[in-house]
Amino acid sequence: MRFLHIGDIVGRPGRKLVCALARKLKEAYGLEFITANAENAAAGSGLNLSIYRELIESGVDCVTMGDHTFKRREIIPVLERESQIVRPANYPPEAPGKGMILLNIGMGARCAVINLLGRVFMQPVDCPFHAVDKILRLLPADVRVIVVDFHAEATSDKQIMGRYLDGRVTAVLGTHTHVATADEQILPRGTAFQCDVGMAGPMESIIGRQIDRVTETTLTARPTLYEVASNDVRIYGTIVDFNPISGRALAIQRLVAGEAGVKISSTSALVYEHTS
Repeated sequence: MRFLHIGDIVGRPGRKLVCALARKLKEAYGLEFITANAENAAAGSGLNLSIYRELIESGVDCVTMGDHTFKRREIIPVLERESQIVRPANYPPEAPGKGMILLNIGMGARCAVINLLGRVFMQPVDCPFHAVDKILRLLPADVRVIVVDFHAEATSDKQIMGRYLDGRVTAVLGTHTHVATADEQILPRGTAFQCDVGMAGPMESIIGRQIDRVTETTLTARPTLYEVASNDVRIYGTIVDFNPISGRALAIQRLVAGEAGVKISSTSALVYEHTS
């Protein structure tokens, strides 16, 4: 079995491409489910109910969030009532929403999707390591497939989490930087890992925003509105093959898909296989 995790969806261009290609990607790659980080899906920051439903209806099975979870107040009832969205589990216990959800993925198996927020160069939050330990202790024994979206800035932070959870979860896949890293691997105890899976959005940009706006503010310190760019829209994500009985990852591969009508292709022909 296999799943795809899509990196941060940035604004209207990113979500329109995801909605157009989600089911095509499922068919082309034989995916059991798709998870996608959508904390930037509403005009580049935050998420609302209509966009959440648009993504779910298009074929995304679970939406993950990050440090922009509460940028929009309208997200609160979505987090409280909807069943296919997770926010960082290391927010305070009083925060609306869930840090983990269970998905039915076929063959009688269930998958736990966990969202965590990093602490290096990020806003103050509770410890992600203690938070994930608590979730893993409480998971039903039959849930062996576990996917962690670690929304963090520093690669060292993400690498620590990957090693910490190696053999305890199926995959630790990073989001937040919007730039895909080339370190996809199966760790020694069978956990798929990548520092960052990238973004779904316009590549002719500064991490999804208009180049001139970001450059002006950088050079002059004058505040500008960082509007979402629009050119060369792509989906970056990562496919993980896994054993639904053991929960171990079998292979990991980066993926990039262009705009509707453009050939869907892999960025890497190399697949790392766990053989032990």
